[in-house]
Amino acid sequence: MSPSSPVQLDRYTNGTYSPGAPLWRQVLWYFVGQPLVQAHWLPMSGLKVALLRAFGATLGQGVRIKPGVRVKFPWRLTVGDHVWIGEDAWIDNLAPVTIDSHSCISQGVYLCTGNHDWSHPHFALGTAPIHLQAGCWLGAKAVVGPGVTVEAGAILALGGVAGQSLAAMTIYAGNPAQPIKSRVMKDAFLSQKQTD
Repeated sequence: MSPSSPVQLDRYTNGTYSPGAPLWRQVLWYFVGQPLVQAHWLPMSGLKVALLRAFGATLGQGVRIKPGVRVKFPWRLTVGDHVWIGEDAWIDNLAPVTIDSHSCISQGVYLCTGNHDWSHPHFALGTAPIHLQAGCWLGAKAVVGPGVTVEAGAILALGGVAGQSLAAMTIYAGNPAQPIKSRVMKDAFLSQKQTD
């Protein structure tokens, strides 16, 4: 006989949490919208952008979406201009996800807005939004947790895990993510003059 468990998953409920859309929209997204956005056989980014918009996402101009991208709830997604979202990225947005302009989400990135309370006997669900500010870059296979803000220009390196917010113009790596160095930008004007 096994010892009694401190957690009782049979008593789990979503509490007051709501997906934020009527059931018909959720079902239509699950069976039609999401498979088309995720499809590898459909490489046209423009069509994927249009589908996400049709299901309630707010997307700016010049957004590029690669094959394999998954979005839990498009009606909780806001994306600025000229954002790149790489292959097999997963936007698991139980809570709102905001991605500001000129940000790069590399392949296999996971944005996780929900978690469970390990101290609650019924494993209660908790959600919090994610905000990726302008010009940030999440490297391949990076993970960003609930409630995290990645400030403008910050970088989370390959496989990094951010459970806390990242400061602007700083490069982070590791699990948990630690600051490595400042991100210093080259002067585009001087670079252009040197090549002339």
